[in-house]
Amino acid sequence: MSVDLTGRRTPDLAVPSTSGGRSSRWRERRRRARRDVLSARLAELHGIRALLTRAETLVSIGWVQHGWFTVADELGRTRRVDALNLDDLNGRPVSGACLVGALVHEAGGPLTVHSQLVQRTLDLTWHALYEDERRPVRWCPGPEVRGAHLRDLTRWNDSPGRTAEQVSGLLRSAVRVADVQTDLVQRQASALVLG
Repeated sequence: MSVDLTGRRTPDLAVPSTSGGRSSRWRERRRRARRDVLSARLAELHGIRALLTRAETLVSIGWVQHGWFTVADELGRTRRVDALNLDDLNGRPVSGACLVGALVHEAGGPLTVHSQLVQRTLDLTWHALYEDERRPVRWCPGPEVRGAHLRDLTRWNDSPGRTAEQVSGLLRSAVRVADVQTDLVQRQASALVLG
């Protein structure tokens, strides 16, 4: 027995015999490669879920519209930070963030915005807002589509009448989507082991 990424015990995979020839070795290599992809996806979903949870905590403490973050200046006044004054963020603790800003900040700050973790978390968050949570997430949309999704999330965050509770609720919904996606991947992995 082995233990998978979720801590569940799973039967050891049979080692292919050499009597099956080249095609059976090739099938086994393909199966193992697919298993590795699924294991990596499970680990990534775990990281996405943790990031969403941290972002939800930040939004519940302080939520921002029409800016990325809030920080306290030298006199203790709250300042809004966006692309034009990003240097004001240096060395100051973030006291609030918009939806996208919370994800970026909790992933490590503005330098992480293009990381796979942030990009895929944004993909999943957009999916939670606009798609059926039971459907598979489109993980690698093209740059134009990803940019449009980012604008959708920003417009949604900044729309008049939006509340911090709604933004927190979206992040909680995204956690549920991450859980649904995790279940889908685990079923695929189980089918691979049993098949």
